[in-house]
Amino acid sequence: MKLVIIACLSFFVFGLLPAADSYAQCCSGGSGSPIAGSAAAQGVLMEGQIEIGSSLQYIHTAKFLSGDSPADDFLNNYHSSYLYNRFGYGVTPRLTLSVETGYWFDKAEVALGSNEIISSYGIGDLIIFPRYLVYRNTSENNTRDEIAVGLGMKIPLGQYNDSLLKIEPFSNTEYYIKKPPAVQPTTGAQDFMFYGFYRHGYPDDNLNFATSALYIRKGWNPRGEKTGDFMSVALFASSMLTDDLGATVQIRGEVMGKTDINKTVLFYAYPNYDHKATGSKKLILAPQFNYTLWNKLTAFCLFELPLYQYVEKTQIASQYLANIGFVYRFSTSGAAGEDED
Repeated sequence: MKLVIIACLSFFVFGLLPAADSYAQCCSGGSGSPIAGSAAAQGVLMEGQIEIGSSLQYIHTAKFLSGDSPADDFLNNYHSSYLYNRFGYGVTPRLTLSVETGYWFDKAEVALGSNEIISSYGIGDLIIFPRYLVYRNTSENNTRDEIAVGLGMKIPLGQYNDSLLKIEPFSNTEYYIKKPPAVQPTTGAQDFMFYGFYRHGYPDDNLNFATSALYIRKGWNPRGEKTGDFMSVALFASSMLTDDLGATVQIRGEVMGKTDINKTVLFYAYPNYDHKATGSKKLILAPQFNYTLWNKLTAFCLFELPLYQYVEKTQIASQYLANIGFVYRFSTSGAAGEDED
């Protein structure tokens, strides 16, 4: 019975940033946040503490919008599956360093009215993401406040210019075009990430409130493309329902800018690519649960429910997202005490 519960519950401080593939950006394929299954409500680890986490994210959507209105005759569906892994280490009581990466098993667009599928797979990005504890205080009434900041970098490891074989129907000549950015494993650009976190907790009541903000400054890739900058702000309320079972409710707003193109580059390989059909705004509700074993291993499951979406021109919109996985923490220094995350 415990295994069934574990498979369906989520870790309340672990998985809350938007999907690694911001699939509301259809033809731009912009990666909104490169982090999946990572903690938006995340502070720092204890000194000498190690965190190992892995999660499997599945996305499927057959919803398309123009502005905030339904759009038809676009694609049959878009889907992806992504394995995300993270290693974190508490370097000092205030500094935590995380190294994160992932692998796309599948990123695919299915054409409308046919079985044609454009897809890719492979390793994604390497993310180096240190976080620093700025302030922590426990008051006389045993409430707890914590502020942390982070500055990270995303380094592309996978393909950003994977191509598709085409055959000219009259001469049977073979030629290649670049696949849509939405199915590429990475954007091919180096991005910088700025992160802020605040938590107000009531340890006696097993209740926490938190807010986090993430801004990603997108870089240019070698082809002369720049995905729009990304910003999200999230609010959280979390509680332990039992000694082992916890729950969190998150509401998050996201804004993603339009893709830019170096005007000196000739994009002859984009017959179906409109870089102006990029940019979006979202409001998302994300319920989740967690189940912890041995005070070290936590299994989790979360779901995202879009409440409102607005996209520029016609794009793929968010519909279904599920994320299941685990996080394991242990101390190398023999320190005991409450987890700082």
